Amino acid sequence: MKLTHYLLSLTVGGMGLICSSLTFANTAGFYSKQQDTLNDLISIALNNDANRQQIFAQSQSIREMGLASSSLKDPKLKFGVGGLPADSFAFDQDPMTNISIGLMQEFERGSTLSLKKKKFDQQADSVAFQIKVRELDVINNMTKLWLELGFQQKAHQILIENKKLMREMLRYIKTSYSLGQSEVHDLLNAEIQMSKLDEKLQANKQMQQRTSSQLSEWLGSQWLSEQADLGATPRLTWSKLDQFLASTQGDRFYSLLSTHPLSEIAQLQIEANTTQVSIAEEAYTPQFAVEVMYGHRQSDGMNGQPASDLMSAYLTMDIPLFTDKRQDKSYSAAQYQVVEAKSNKAVILSRMNAQVNALLVDKNNLEQRLQRYNNSLLPQVKAKTKAVELGYQNNTAQFDEVLNASSDELTMEMEKWRLVTDLNKTKSNLAFLLDGFEYSVVKPSISSLSNGSRNSQDLF
Repeated sequence: MKLTHYLLSLTVGGMGLICSSLTFANTAGFYSKQQDTLNDLISIALNNDANRQQIFAQSQSIREMGLASSSLKDPKLKFGVGGLPADSFAFDQDPMTNISIGLMQEFERGSTLSLKKKKFDQQADSVAFQIKVRELDVINNMTKLWLELGFQQKAHQILIENKKLMREMLRYIKTSYSLGQSEVHDLLNAEIQMSKLDEKLQANKQMQQRTSSQLSEWLGSQWLSEQADLGATPRLTWSKLDQFLASTQGDRFYSLLSTHPLSEIAQLQIEANTTQVSIAEEAYTPQFAVEVMYGHRQSDGMNGQPASDLMSAYLTMDIPLFTDKRQDKSYSAAQYQVVEAKSNKAVILSRMNAQVNALLVDKNNLEQRLQRYNNSLLPQVKAKTKAVELGYQNNTAQFDEVLNASSDELTMEMEKWRLVTDLNKTKSNLAFLLDGFEYSVVKPSISSLSNGSRNSQDLF
């Protein structure tokens, strides 16, 4: 009877340790500190992200191409000899013989050059917005991995406390069995339970290491080899996201989604295609070229005096007379591209709005389920554990019932923290769509180019 009293007090004490550790983890200061750590890691990852640099370089490349395309074509230099007699090839025999040099300059149609630059700038801005998309994607993925790592660490904490309890119970069951006061199946059940806990701890360790390895995608392999144990958490604060959600009524989030980088990219594509329509309209205007030539003559004229040099000037103009197979089709194609871009934006906004509403459904249901766990399921399973322990003390319950009750309580705690983690992951996905993350990052820049001809330029 003394043994059963001890086991009962040990069980209650062990569960108290688990509860006290969970209560400590719920303090606001703890979560605030862990969120600061996550923000620091995100800042490091973004500031060293090669993908942001690559996108920035791409946008600058397009912008430079716009400057190049907005310039006039290089003038053409013409040099030659005209009217040279074939019998003597003498420059001073025939007055018609002249050595000519000329310069020709072509001009684009109408406002084509300025419109081309405008289109390239719009395309460059569209690419630049991909940097913001990249930042949100990195933050979202890192946040979800951080939350998953926090859950695994929370599960490890619960498993360790449970293992301490089971180790003490196994030790005294062995003592009781050697004295003939316990059955062999009680000892076997306790040993099996210990082996199961060891297996769960090994699987938990594997998941923690795997999650940390995934974080090294943005933090680097050196961070992975040098980082100490991260104090992650399955719960974060979402003040900015909560403000956005509180300010929106119903299930239409188009006003918030219209400022999302993906929506901005689609809008800039519409503007670039609209500019292409204007470029296609300019194809109906004439294109001009100017040519100036100077001819030097070495022979004498008909009057016996040195022949004067020659000066020529030409204006060339192409006239778009037959437009049905070329200009008309190009103009129609440009208009179709505008329609396609507008439809694409509508599809993007509709899809994102549906994603937000689906995530809100998950969020609301996870909150309700979590409330049920806290208010009903956990208190009930803990009460069941105490009742079984009391029955075991009074010899009305078997030891395996005590183990099953403890296992059920452990499972319920795990499920609760799984819900907490999934809820915060859902909020992270919502923050990606509604720009609900709070972070700061240095703007990407290129300090120097290979030819050293350009200085660093900021993106925004």
